[in-house]
Amino acid sequence: MMARPSSLLPVFGLVLALAAGLAAGLGRADPVAVKATPVPLNASDKSATSVGRLHYRGGLQLEAESPRFGGFSALGISADGARMVAISDRAQSLSARLTYDAADNLAGIADADLGSLADLHGFPMVDPPDWDVEAMSPGVEGEIIVAFETRHRLWRYLPGRTVPVPMPPPDELLQMPANSGIKGLALLADGRLLALTPGIRGRADAIGWVSDPDGWSVLTYGAADNFQVSGATTLPDGDVLVLERLYILRSGNAARLKRVAAGAIRAGAVLAGDTVAELRPPLTVDNFEGVEARRGANGETLIYLISDDNFNAEQRTLLMMFELMK
Repeated sequence: MMARPSSLLPVFGLVLALAAGLAAGLGRADPVAVKATPVPLNASDKSATSVGRLHYRGGLQLEAESPRFGGFSALGISADGARMVAISDRAQSLSARLTYDAADNLAGIADADLGSLADLHGFPMVDPPDWDVEAMSPGVEGEIIVAFETRHRLWRYLPGRTVPVPMPPPDELLQMPANSGIKGLALLADGRLLALTPGIRGRADAIGWVSDPDGWSVLTYGAADNFQVSGATTLPDGDVLVLERLYILRSGNAARLKRVAAGAIRAGAVLAGDTVAELRPPLTVDNFEGVEARRGANGETLIYLISDDNFNAEQRTLLMMFELMK
């Protein structure tokens, strides 16, 4: 089913529903002990609290002994910030309760468990070409829409159901290279879906799509400086925040956030967002692939990022929170 326009769609009320809806829809979950170690924004300058238009509100390095832990490419945060769900590129879902300090800065996680996404027969996914999750988004019926790479597809996990429902993908998606599927998936405030691929390094634009009741229409996203799309989320005001990543052999990972005006997202558009912030060493940064936004208790816009460690001991799973400054 295609996303349906609705000017009254309570997007941020749907975003979690994830904890209950995803937990019910993604099969059996097992408790997992997760060690959460606070990290500064800049390990070389512990007094640093901002980058670009972002104010740092706390971050954690997450570790667990389970071989199923890691590789998180998609992130969901409840509207009240109390719960998180992250999905890995091995189709594992991490669900946990988030804790905050007296200043409402991110301080830890608790009550974590790991579950497996179900396939079309209701069984946990075990085949690597099938399990590579790269993005997720709420849908207009309270479902969770999950985008897979390698074997490109979109599946809808409806509330209370374990077995997903395939969703018609954009025609061009099936022709994309195995590692160039949908990386950013966002439910817009009017009920449409925005889907973005990373494009091909060195090319000016990356292909994307916007949905309507009749299907998908092509648009493009203007990439630059060899950054590539790795995630997307809708902000409380309806604009879209696009997460981009870059890896340079000598200097490591970098990440960039760009804001795209809601009114610019239409069929045939070339989207070119305004840079909100760019994270490079010596700032705390890794392979950020998941991004989520919500409105805080005082009306502020809070941004969460999670990194994919690629199950590599040289990388980290980071969960970081920022406040978007006006």
